[in-house]
Amino acid sequence: MKRNLLLAVVMMCVLSSALSAATVQKPFSGCCLDGWKFNGKAENCWKAGKLDADAMKMEVLPLKDGEKGCLINNVDFEWQKAKPRKGVDIYTEEKYGDCTVKLELFLTKGSNSGVYLMGEYEVQVNDSFGKPGDKLGLGDMGAIYGAAAPKINACGEPGTWQTYEIEFVAPKFDAGGNKTANGLFKKIVLNGKVVLENVPVEKPTGGGVTNKEAATGPLMLQGNHGPVAFRNIEIIVP
Repeated sequence: MKRNLLLAVVMMCVLSSALSAATVQKPFSGCCLDGWKFNGKAENCWKAGKLDADAMKMEVLPLKDGEKGCLINNVDFEWQKAKPRKGVDIYTEEKYGDCTVKLELFLTKGSNSGVYLMGEYEVQVNDSFGKPGDKLGLGDMGAIYGAAAPKINACGEPGTWQTYEIEFVAPKFDAGGNKTANGLFKKIVLNGKVVLENVPVEKPTGGGVTNKEAATGPLMLQGNHGPVAFRNIEIIVP
């Protein structure tokens, strides 16, 4: 009994030490876009503001002094207007390797976006609500776009806040710049449900910041397909 108790205490100390060693970064201040850059030549439709939205529409309200809001991309749908605003992607100035990304997101009906780890590997954001599990594909919510479909449909209703937790291991390179290990999505959790685990990625998704692999890269949020909002973005670096 004493031995088991001692082992439990040791394990708790090790876990506590590991957690305390991790760094939690919050790249979005809630009030401005400082620390972010834009990827693309279209109009920038990203703003920090208060979200006034439902399943069908999204509006951005200005922040008052001292208020904090959401990171909102209020771009038009391509099919809504003859000359829609295409929008651009947004990415952090800071670069990361191994990390866990936590965030909340908001989609209107039929909208589409993406969360790019290292600016290159996309976890899909798409209104897949209600789609049968056996019909899920490489472009549905929870997928690693073009690489792996989610095992279950955990997508929430449009017009509601949803959560992602993405645990990612960056690709590794030797001193000569040669890749020695592929990147790996250890776990993707959508709305509290594990949708993918231990999926390697051999190459960038496409549509990223550089379309090249490296040891570190930014967090990029896709902004050229439809209205989307993000909040409570955390990047946990071990």
